Amino acid sequence: MKNVAVLGGGLVGAVIARDLAADPELSVTVYDRAEETLARIRESGAIAAAPADLSSADEIARAVEDADVVVGAVPGFLGRNMLRAVIAAGKPIADISFSPEDPLDLDDEARKKGVTAVVDCGVSPGLSNFAAGRAQAQLDEIESLSIYVGGLPAARRWPYEYAIVFSATDVIEEYTRPARVVENGRLVVKPALSEVESVDFDGIGTLEAFLTDGLRTVLATVPARDMKEKTMRYPGHAELMRVFRETGFFDEKPIPVRGVPVSPREVTERLLFAAWKLPAGAAELTVLRVVAEGAKDRARRRHVFDLLDRTDPATGTTSMARTTGFPCAIVARMLASGEYADPGIRALEHLGRNENASRRLLSELRARGIDFRERVVEVP
Repeated sequence: MKNVAVLGGGLVGAVIARDLAADPELSVTVYDRAEETLARIRESGAIAAAPADLSSADEIARAVEDADVVVGAVPGFLGRNMLRAVIAAGKPIADISFSPEDPLDLDDEARKKGVTAVVDCGVSPGLSNFAAGRAQAQLDEIESLSIYVGGLPAARRWPYEYAIVFSATDVIEEYTRPARVVENGRLVVKPALSEVESVDFDGIGTLEAFLTDGLRTVLATVPARDMKEKTMRYPGHAELMRVFRETGFFDEKPIPVRGVPVSPREVTERLLFAAWKLPAGAAELTVLRVVAEGAKDRARRRHVFDLLDRTDPATGTTSMARTTGFPCAIVARMLASGEYADPGIRALEHLGRNENASRRLLSELRARGIDFRERVVEVP
C-alpha cells in the first residue's frame, strides 16, 4: 500500500481524504491541530488522524516522513511554508492551499529535490488552468484567455444573495488584492471588483463578473496576448463590496474605538462570516467557464470549457468542496502511482498539455459526477 499524508482536515481536506481512502491501495492519515477536526475524521473508520501543528516545519517533516505522497490542504496563510517543508522532505505533493505568494518561486528547490509539486489543484485556480493548458496544446497560439468562476447559493436571499462554506478571509482577499491581467501582451494591474460585465448561464440566469487576481501561474506558463480572470456573483454584489472596501471596512490597520484599537477587517470578517454562512442543508453551486481563442492551421478557433456542479443531495457534499477536492485527489493518485512525475512546481495547465494526464483527469472527474465540457467553435 501507498501512504498518503493529508495536511489539513477541514472541509476540502476531509473530502480529499475520504476520496483517497476509498482506494484499497492507499492508506490515508489526516494531520490537523484541531482535536474536533480529528475526531470527525476518525468517525469514518477508514481514515487515520493524528495531531500536528502545521505551522511548524519540523512537525510537517515528521508527519510526511513515511508518506509516499502528500496532500496540502492548509489555510492559505500557511501554504507557502507548508509547501516548502514538504519539498525539503523530498515528497511529491498535490496542493490546494492557495497561498498568496507565487509558488513558482520554489521551482528550483523542487527540481533540486526531484519533487513533483502540483499546486493550485482546485477549481480556479485549478480546472481553469487545466482548460488553459488543454487549449494551448490544441492551438498554435492563444490570442485571448478569459476565465469566469463563481461559487453561489442556489437560493438568493437578501441582503447579500451570497453564501460561503469556508472562511470569509479568503473571499475578502479577492476583493482587496489588485487583479493582474494581460492586455496586448503586457502585464497590467487593475483594481479588484472592476470591469463588471453580465454573463448568462443556462440553468442559472444572468450573473455579474468582475476582475479578481486569479490567473496565478498561468501568467507565466501560458503565453497569450490578452488574459483575464473574473469572479461571478449574483448582480449587485460587486457594487456593495466596493462600498465596503472604499469605506474602510476591509482595512487591516486598527482604528481607535473608545480608546481601544480595532481592526475594521477583523470585525467585518466576523460579521460577514456569520451573515454569509451557508445554512445547514442549503444547496449551492459552482460555475466555471473558460474561453480560449486563437489560431490553428491559420484558422481561428474558440475553445469553450463549461462546468456547473451542485451540492450532492445524497452526501450533502458541497459543489465547492467537490470541484476543489476531487481534482486534488485525482492528482494525488497519479503522483502516488507514478503516472505523473515531472519534478518542479507544476500546475494543472501542465497536466492539460499532457494528453495522458489530461484524459485521466477528465475521466476521473466524470466518474465523480463532475462534467467539465469542452466545445470548439470555428470563428469567422
